[in-house]
Amino acid sequence: MKVKRYVVDSMPDALARIRSDLGKNAIILNTKEIRSGGLWGWFGKKKIEVIAAADESMSVPQRPTAPPAAGWSDFQSEVAAALNSNSDSVFDTGKPGIHAPIPLDRNAHNLTGRTGFKQQSDLTNGRSAKEEQGNEPILEEIRQMKLLMQKLSAASEPQEEAPPAWLEVRERLLEQDVSPDLTDRILLPIREEMQESTEVWDKARIIARARERMRDIFSGQGPKVISPQTRIVHIVGPTGVGKTTSIAKLAAEQVLKHKRKVGLITSDTYRISAVEQLKTYATILNTPLEVVFSPQDMQRAFSRLEDMDIIFMDTAGRNYRNEMYVSELHSLIQTHGASETFLVLSLTTKYKDMKVIADNFMKFRLDKVLFTKMDETGTLGAVLNLVDALKLQLSYVTNGQNVPDDIAEADEDHIINVILGEAVHE
Repeated sequence: MKVKRYVVDSMPDALARIRSDLGKNAIILNTKEIRSGGLWGWFGKKKIEVIAAADESMSVPQRPTAPPAAGWSDFQSEVAAALNSNSDSVFDTGKPGIHAPIPLDRNAHNLTGRTGFKQQSDLTNGRSAKEEQGNEPILEEIRQMKLLMQKLSAASEPQEEAPPAWLEVRERLLEQDVSPDLTDRILLPIREEMQESTEVWDKARIIARARERMRDIFSGQGPKVISPQTRIVHIVGPTGVGKTTSIAKLAAEQVLKHKRKVGLITSDTYRISAVEQLKTYATILNTPLEVVFSPQDMQRAFSRLEDMDIIFMDTAGRNYRNEMYVSELHSLIQTHGASETFLVLSLTTKYKDMKVIADNFMKFRLDKVLFTKMDETGTLGAVLNLVDALKLQLSYVTNGQNVPDDIAEADEDHIINVILGEAVHE
């Protein structure tokens, strides 16, 4: 087995060089962010260190088996030598039967990114690996390695050997836009249980176990509704998702159900219709409305609404794939007293676009997510993906244009039922 160390600017660069040097059977052992050049470790350029290996004797994927303890120890020592090397290096381990945890193939690329760039993700969130305490990073690596072993095990068997009922459930999750990686994390352990069990597994039993694993993804969700202590609610999101209508529904709930004095602020002066629409709702609810054009106007607006119990702030719908626009919006968001920020996303938007939008907002402050247009789609896999990937806190969902009726707290069981294709009884 040949092992080589690369120092590159990006993962695509690394993948191209690995495929060229080591071939399509290469596997990635480790990735981490480093700094190159600079003065005494300062001001260096960010680079990515990648350790890859190739087993030239491997012709077809084999079902992974546990390597001998001594051989594995030697292999780890040699990989450590590569990690400590200061330049690209290649060496032969002489152990063709040992395979590293992460394969370099298109299907496993997402998994490689989730594992190899854990440290880089931590840095993005303002943390570094040195600051992590306890065994969480080790446990995460073990979990990812176990999942990969399950993937390799399943891939080594003919696809037709998978039980038809299991394949039906897998196809359903993929049709619902549950990401392939998350689908495997839900279903591969179930297939392993089926292989080890002597009992009969019908489709209903597979769905029941999948339901349990999906509920685990939603576990830890806190209160969905607006907190009684919240005084300012910021509503943010891209164009066309229904922010203004959602504000009207939330404001009506506070006025009619909780008997709170509500004030409205809008900075959405890019669209005249948005201001007029909110003015109409403000008149119906008998609530004051302030229009602001710049951050300097915010103090004036808050002063005029200081007697209100809760203030809803509508923001301009812009291209929030653009980080500059998100930064501009952040300058308008105030934190006078207790506040919450709700990200509004449409369920008719593609998951990849949702994730880019949510990623940009997560760099600042985001408390909860509100999904609109549930009545316009039968595909809810994106909700599961976002909660799993970004640990977003669910709040409300809307299912129509009627104010104040077509809004409710997000129901995890309902979402799971739709994804699994189970009958939903209203």
